[in-house]
Amino acid sequence: MGKRISGWWPAAALALLLAGCASGGPAAFVSEDNRGIAYTGDRGVDSQPFPANYRGEILAYLRTYLNNPAGVRDGVMAEPVQRTVGGRLRYVSCLRYAARESDGSYRPARERAAIYVDGRFDRLVEDAGELCAGSSYAPFPELASLTR
Repeated sequence: MGKRISGWWPAAALALLLAGCASGGPAAFVSEDNRGIAYTGDRGVDSQPFPANYRGEILAYLRTYLNNPAGVRDGVMAEPVQRTVGGRLRYVSCLRYAARESDGSYRPARERAAIYVDGRFDRLVEDAGELCAGSSYAPFPELASLTR
């Protein structure tokens, strides 16, 4: 006959393993407005640091996010400004661009909002709406030079 495992530790290990699976893992947090996933832990403080590398972080994200990052047109971006998002103060940078479709055509340029938490890119909001109202855009030529 086999050896019987005894003690409380196997049950505790199983409970911890199941709790980790149920929570979605340590890297995914539900966003404060419950419309998406945020990948940056939120310290919950009002004083947010300015996102110093906001352009580079957006470029890195869009390189993986877009189906075809080559040939993006009409790229413009606004410097990050503080806005209230989901009841919390965040830096928000708005951008507008026209992405190339799989058939080679282009959609009209659309406005999106990049949200930063603790000085790092957190997520891109597709329907920017009021988050980008009154934004002052400047050319973002690096967007047109993206490759796969």
